[in-house]
Amino acid sequence: MPTSPSVIDDLAVSSRIGTGLARLIRLIERAAVVRGDDLDRPSFMLLHTLACAGPSRVTGLAAAVHSDPSTVSRQAAALVGMGLIERRADPDDGRASLLAITDDGAALLDRARQRRDERIAAIIGPWQHSEREQFAELIDRFTAGYEASWGDRPDPTKATVRGQDQAAAHR
Repeated sequence: MPTSPSVIDDLAVSSRIGTGLARLIRLIERAAVVRGDDLDRPSFMLLHTLACAGPSRVTGLAAAVHSDPSTVSRQAAALVGMGLIERRADPDDGRASLLAITDDGAALLDRARQRRDERIAAIIGPWQHSEREQFAELIDRFTAGYEASWGDRPDPTKATVRGQDQAAAHR
Protein backbone atom coordinates (compact mmCIF):
# COMPACT_ATOMS: atom_id res chain seq x y z
CA MET A 1 0.00 0.00 0.00
CA PRO A 2 1.66 3.26 -1.11
CA THR A 3 2.21 6.05 1.39
CA SER A 4 1.03 9.51 0.40
CA PRO A 5 3.58 12.31 -0.09
CA SER A 6 2.09 14.27 2.83
CA VAL A 7 2.62 11.33 5.20
CA ILE A 8 6.20 10.95 3.97
CA ASP A 9 6.75 14.71 4.50
CA ASP A 10 5.22 14.51 7.99
CA LEU A 11 7.51 11.61 8.87
CA ALA A 12 10.54 13.50 7.53
CA VAL A 13 9.66 16.54 9.64
CA SER A 14 9.01 14.29 12.65
CA SER A 15 12.42 12.71 12.13
CA ARG A 16 14.07 16.15 12.08
CA ILE A 17 12.25 17.10 15.29
CA GLY A 18 13.16 13.82 17.00
CA THR A 19 16.79 14.10 15.96
CA GLY A 20 16.90 17.73 17.07
CA LEU A 21 15.39 16.92 20.46
CA ALA A 22 17.79 14.01 21.02
CA ARG A 23 20.72 16.25 20.08
CA LEU A 24 19.47 19.02 22.37
CA ILE A 25 19.11 16.64 25.32
CA ARG A 26 22.65 15.32 24.77
CA LEU A 27 23.99 18.88 24.52
CA ILE A 28 22.24 19.95 27.71
CA GLU A 29 23.53 16.94 29.63
CA ARG A 30 27.05 17.31 28.23
CA ALA A 31 27.16 21.04 28.97
CA ALA A 32 26.07 20.43 32.56
CA VAL A 33 28.96 17.99 33.04
CA VAL A 34 31.50 20.35 31.43
CA ARG A 35 30.29 23.31 33.50
CA GLY A 36 30.18 21.22 36.67
CA ASP A 37 26.60 22.26 37.41
CA ASP A 38 25.45 21.76 40.98
CA LEU A 39 22.37 19.82 39.86
CA ASP A 40 21.87 17.07 37.34
CA ARG A 41 18.60 17.05 35.39
CA PRO A 42 16.82 14.43 37.58
CA SER A 43 17.76 16.28 40.78
CA PHE A 44 16.60 19.56 39.27
CA MET A 45 13.25 17.98 38.37
CA LEU A 46 12.72 16.54 41.86
CA LEU A 47 13.57 19.84 43.55
CA HIS A 48 11.43 21.79 41.09
CA THR A 49 8.45 19.48 41.64
CA LEU A 50 8.76 19.68 45.42
CA ALA A 51 9.13 23.47 45.27
CA CYS A 52 6.00 23.83 43.13
CA ALA A 53 3.78 21.13 44.62
CA GLY A 54 4.94 21.00 48.20
CA PRO A 55 5.79 17.95 50.31
CA SER A 56 5.08 14.64 48.63
CA ARG A 57 5.24 10.91 49.08
CA VAL A 58 7.76 9.12 46.88
CA THR A 59 4.97 7.56 44.80
CA GLY A 60 3.36 10.91 44.03
CA LEU A 61 6.71 12.49 43.25
CA ALA A 62 7.61 9.61 40.94
CA ALA A 63 4.36 10.00 39.01
CA ALA A 64 4.86 13.75 38.75
CA VAL A 65 8.34 13.38 37.23
CA HIS A 66 7.43 10.38 35.03
CA SER A 67 9.69 7.96 36.85
CA ASP A 68 9.33 4.90 39.03
CA PRO A 69 9.27 5.02 42.85
CA SER A 70 12.47 2.99 43.30
CA THR A 71 14.45 5.40 41.11
CA VAL A 72 12.99 8.46 42.84
CA SER A 73 13.66 6.88 46.23
CA ARG A 74 17.37 6.48 45.38
CA GLN A 75 17.59 10.02 44.00
CA ALA A 76 15.77 11.39 47.04
CA ALA A 77 18.15 9.59 49.40
CA ALA A 78 21.08 11.34 47.73
CA LEU A 79 19.34 14.72 47.97
CA VAL A 80 18.51 14.10 51.64
CA GLY A 81 22.19 13.32 52.21
CA MET A 82 23.11 16.63 50.59
CA GLY A 83 20.62 18.52 52.78
CA LEU A 84 18.56 19.64 49.77
CA ILE A 85 15.39 17.78 50.76
CA GLU A 86 14.20 16.32 54.05
CA ARG A 87 11.89 13.55 55.18
CA ARG A 88 8.92 14.53 57.31
CA ALA A 89 6.26 12.46 58.99
CA ASP A 90 3.01 12.39 57.01
CA PRO A 91 0.40 13.97 59.30
CA ASP A 92 -2.31 11.87 57.61
CA ASP A 93 -0.47 8.56 58.01
CA GLY A 94 2.18 8.19 60.69
CA ARG A 95 3.64 5.15 58.92
CA ALA A 96 4.49 7.16 55.80
CA SER A 97 6.90 9.99 55.20
CA LEU A 98 6.84 13.00 52.95
CA LEU A 99 9.73 14.54 51.04
CA ALA A 100 10.07 18.32 51.25
CA ILE A 101 12.57 20.78 49.80
CA THR A 102 14.82 22.51 52.34
CA ASP A 103 15.87 26.16 52.31
CA ASP A 104 19.26 25.08 50.94
CA GLY A 105 17.52 23.06 48.23
CA ALA A 106 15.30 26.00 47.28
CA ALA A 107 18.32 28.33 47.09
CA LEU A 108 20.25 25.88 44.90
CA LEU A 109 17.21 25.40 42.67
CA ASP A 110 16.82 29.17 42.27
CA ARG A 111 20.48 29.51 41.26
CA ALA A 112 20.16 26.65 38.76
CA ARG A 113 16.98 28.16 37.26
CA GLN A 114 18.65 31.55 36.97
CA ARG A 115 21.65 30.09 35.12
CA ARG A 116 19.35 28.07 32.83
CA ASP A 117 17.17 31.08 32.05
CA GLU A 118 20.21 33.26 31.35
CA ARG A 119 21.65 30.64 28.94
CA ILE A 120 18.34 30.37 27.08
CA ALA A 121 17.93 34.15 26.97
CA ALA A 122 21.41 34.48 25.43
CA ILE A 123 20.55 31.91 22.76
CA ILE A 124 17.20 33.40 21.78
CA GLY A 125 18.23 37.02 22.34
CA PRO A 126 18.95 37.68 18.65
CA TRP A 127 15.51 36.36 17.65
CA GLN A 128 12.58 38.67 17.05
CA HIS A 129 10.22 39.00 20.02
CA SER A 130 7.44 37.32 18.01
CA GLU A 131 9.76 34.36 17.25
CA ARG A 132 10.58 33.93 20.93
CA GLU A 133 6.90 34.00 21.83
CA GLN A 134 6.03 31.58 19.03
CA PHE A 135 8.80 29.18 20.07
CA ALA A 136 7.58 29.23 23.69
CA GLU A 137 4.00 28.54 22.54
CA LEU A 138 5.06 25.70 20.22
CA ILE A 139 7.25 24.01 22.81
CA ASP A 140 4.38 24.22 25.34
CA ARG A 141 1.99 22.66 22.79
CA PHE A 142 4.48 19.96 21.82
CA THR A 143 5.18 19.02 25.44
CA ALA A 144 1.48 18.91 26.32
CA GLY A 145 0.79 16.76 23.25
CA TYR A 146 3.66 14.45 24.09
CA GLU A 147 2.36 13.99 27.64
CA ALA A 148 -1.18 13.43 26.40
CA SER A 149 -0.03 10.78 23.92
CA TRP A 150 1.41 8.55 26.65
CA GLY A 151 -2.04 7.02 27.23
CA ASP A 152 -1.02 4.17 29.53
CA ARG A 153 1.38 6.26 31.58
CA PRO A 154 0.34 8.05 34.78
CA ASP A 155 -1.04 11.55 34.29
CA PRO A 156 1.33 13.85 36.23
CA THR A 157 -1.44 16.38 36.71
CA LYS A 158 -3.40 13.73 38.63
CA ALA A 159 -0.48 12.48 40.71
CA THR A 160 -0.98 12.40 44.44
CA VAL A 161 1.39 15.19 45.40
CA ARG A 162 0.57 16.94 48.65
CA GLY A 163 0.16 20.68 48.35
CA GLN A 164 -0.57 20.78 44.61
CA ASP A 165 -3.62 22.99 45.12
CA GLN A 166 -1.72 25.39 47.36
CA ALA A 167 1.19 25.54 44.90
CA ALA A 168 -1.15 26.28 41.99
CA ALA A 169 -2.72 29.12 43.96
CA HIS A 170 0.72 30.72 44.45
CA ARG A 171 1.71 30.64 40.76
